[in-house]
Amino acid sequence: MLKGKHIILGITGSIAAYKAAMLCRLLKCAGCEVRVVMTPMAKQFITPLTMATLSRNPILVDFFDPENGAWNSHVSLGEWADCYLIAPATANTLAKMATGVADNLLLTTYLSARCPVAIAPAMDLDMYAHTTTQHNLAALRSTGVAVIEPGEGELASGLTGKGRMAEPEQIVAEVERLLGEKKKSLSGRRFLVTAGATMEPIDPVRYITNHSSGKMGYAIAGELARRGAEVTLLSGRTALPTPDGVEKVETLSAADMYTAATKRWSESDGAVMCAAVADYTPARTAATKIKKGDGDMSILLRRTEDIAATLGRDKGGRLLAGFALETDNELANAEAKLAKKNLDFIVLNSMRDSGACFRGDTNKVSIIDRDGRTDHPLMTKREVAALIVDRIESCLNR
Repeated sequence: MLKGKHIILGITGSIAAYKAAMLCRLLKCAGCEVRVVMTPMAKQFITPLTMATLSRNPILVDFFDPENGAWNSHVSLGEWADCYLIAPATANTLAKMATGVADNLLLTTYLSARCPVAIAPAMDLDMYAHTTTQHNLAALRSTGVAVIEPGEGELASGLTGKGRMAEPEQIVAEVERLLGEKKKSLSGRRFLVTAGATMEPIDPVRYITNHSSGKMGYAIAGELARRGAEVTLLSGRTALPTPDGVEKVETLSAADMYTAATKRWSESDGAVMCAAVADYTPARTAATKIKKGDGDMSILLRRTEDIAATLGRDKGGRLLAGFALETDNELANAEAKLAKKNLDFIVLNSMRDSGACFRGDTNKVSIIDRDGRTDHPLMTKREVAALIVDRIESCLNR
């Protein structure tokens, strides 16, 4: 996640500089602190006033302010940043970066940067395809610079081909991926995550289930994997793609999920119980479709095994986190589950909170442990996942 990250946005003299305005806005909306460095030529394509307004910081172009002599330290900038993103990056700037030329503030800052560097080239198709440009890109890649490939399409010259700067949304996603790769704080750790709704069969056609989409659990599994953990996702019914770097095991019924979880628990460092697991299942599953009769029908239900409680009884030194989705007496119910299931912490959300229910992309949670409760505002489920994994890291580092 990009919230709180320090991003230097470098802008060079390309017609694609107009896209830097939207790029800056997206970074700010993601919670980044953005400082913009422009080459003198970039000012011919987009005004410093525009970028200052969007970034909410003064724009840096020269080594010092000629009005008062204030020094714009490229060294301090390089130390401040979590990522240096140059978008658009012209052929001229790429050549200078590859050969160590430092004749403007953008380039001296690049040579001083200790953080990951990403570039989004933008130029005409022949310039991009030229042997020299490709040689410079290869040289930059060899030093660890991430190259965000340009797209194909109509160019400012009127020609059509490869050279269009990647779209701002794609660039932000690549920066997020780059920073995620750099933070592997859970390398060597193994986690179980349960997610989605279980399906309890009545007959070959019908089953009992609930409204869970699995989005919260999948987001947690993905966040754990981004931080280097080895993640096994025990998934009930969902329509979601498997997160990158995650092993998914389909466990459609509560019994399937119980068997898979207890089998893998001894090999894990922790587990997050996020699935909406059925508390009851039909005592008998009909072998053929139950036909409609003239009267009412009753189905005998029996209690399912409590997965979290079983893992909690055999927890040892492992970490165990759970979820509580409540409709009333929220805090009391969550605290009871925390104690009964021997959890390290529990994540509470309420059906009464707008935006925090099933199937949506947002959630509003409170995290409760034996030391108290922390309430959080409405966030995206990816942001909540990052919050939960932060808490997991804190527990593991105690």
